[in-house]
Amino acid sequence: MPENNDVPIASGSSVPPSRIRSEKSRPSAFWILAGLILPVMNLAARYEIIDAHKFPRSGAFVLSPNHYSEIDPVVMGVVAWKLGRLPRFLAKASVFEIPVFGAVLRRSGQIPVQRGGSVRGSEPVKAAQRLAEKGQIVVVYPEGSLTRDPDLWPMRGKTGAVRIALEQGIPIVPAAHWGAQHLMERYSKKISLFPRKTITVKIGDPIDLSQFRGRSLDTATLNEATAVVMLAITALLEDLRGEKAPAKRWNPADHNQRETGRFEA
Repeated sequence: MPENNDVPIASGSSVPPSRIRSEKSRPSAFWILAGLILPVMNLAARYEIIDAHKFPRSGAFVLSPNHYSEIDPVVMGVVAWKLGRLPRFLAKASVFEIPVFGAVLRRSGQIPVQRGGSVRGSEPVKAAQRLAEKGQIVVVYPEGSLTRDPDLWPMRGKTGAVRIALEQGIPIVPAAHWGAQHLMERYSKKISLFPRKTITVKIGDPIDLSQFRGRSLDTATLNEATAVVMLAITALLEDLRGEKAPAKRWNPADHNQRETGRFEA
């Protein structure tokens, strides 16, 4: 599969001194996805990745980004591919019903999740365990759905990401990106290809969850750990946007909003 190196590395970042054989160098269903997606996404946007050296090049981990556009999974999938990893997402189960495309998703190890994003005691958790055992990564959006915050700041988080990280004993790496809203607005299904956009991504340090390991993974513990993750993601986004997020995190329940669907509805 041809390499694509259209990934400017921002100042302050470094490239690991030793080269690790890239996961994407081995033939897989990802080659099909990359062949379909990369030409369009590289035409539509350039990617500036800050602190790319913090993105683990090997081993299992949970990648947890912010979520404000339907195209976010594609954006972060492209970023992971450019950094040499094969991303597996917790994705809407309905997407897997699309003929041919759904089959490719399954072959590439993507994980179907029922509407609402619950992972407790379900097949997604078992699938994530299999990925961890194979040293692969799983991308989990802690918000569970597109943020309802009017200004696209991260809203309250759900516990799926930290549950997987704590149960499997693997790191959780926060990330934030900004610019995808110009490529596809929140709730829109249309991609704006021209002019070419710039999407900036910042990778964070692995989050220290040691204080939660060994504790009972009850609701209180998971919510506390999730709050730590959301703070890390928000801090990264503040750096990208050059402004401070609201002091109080947006919670749909406080605004009589549904957990799924358009928040305007």
